[in-house]
Amino acid sequence: MTKRVLLLGGTGEARRLAGLLDADPSYEVISSLAGRTAAPGLPPGRTRVGGFGGPDGLAAWLRDEGVDAVVDATHPFAALMTASAVAAAGRTGVPLLVLRRPGWTSGPGDDWRRVPTLEDAAASLPGERVFLTTGRKNLAAFAGDARRWFLVRSVDPPEPPVPPRMETVLARGPFTVDEELALMRWHAVDTLVTKDSGSAMTAAKLTAARTLGLPVVMVDRPPAPHGVPIAASVGEAMAWLAHDG
Repeated sequence: MTKRVLLLGGTGEARRLAGLLDADPSYEVISSLAGRTAAPGLPPGRTRVGGFGGPDGLAAWLRDEGVDAVVDATHPFAALMTASAVAAAGRTGVPLLVLRRPGWTSGPGDDWRRVPTLEDAAASLPGERVFLTTGRKNLAAFAGDARRWFLVRSVDPPEPPVPPRMETVLARGPFTVDEELALMRWHAVDTLVTKDSGSAMTAAKLTAARTLGLPVVMVDRPPAPHGVPIAASVGEAMAWLAHDG
């Protein structure tokens, strides 16, 4: 019997998991993307783009589609989507797994300042030329800072409100350490602000900051939901689907 799996998220882990499930005749995978980027990379298998209309809409969709299991492989900071998945799974009885890669850990030579929120990051910036890699929709906390200069990198143009003194680089990663070093040196960056996404694909900027001796303001990820199984890798997610999902 084929197991129908709803896979939430467009992360690298989600795409790898979609590829494995699509290649296995035991599964039918449906990947759901938020649609926040103009040209997202589509994973293997069936895809849908856009929201569900909150927990009620997601619960109705799970029932209508006859979904057997849900894997939430959204970004670690997509707290609202995760909360909707938890609520919808609870209402429908559909098994739910949260796939979360481990967060980053500082090492020798790193100068990290961990903060709980973007607002705390904006209130504790140590430098004057700040490289923001927090996402194009997360700039409001810095919009009131008219003194500092900000470099913002995103796939699509940033959404207002944005800092008044800002330069935007539109680019899609992953980036190499050499590319990050060149960018930071060219713009004379003296501070890096990022969120603890934990992805190896985006860790080059941290290596570059360490090489240049720059402080990193690291925004901690929201806590994982209680009472829901957590997988730290695609392999663990596949094992859960085979035995528990």
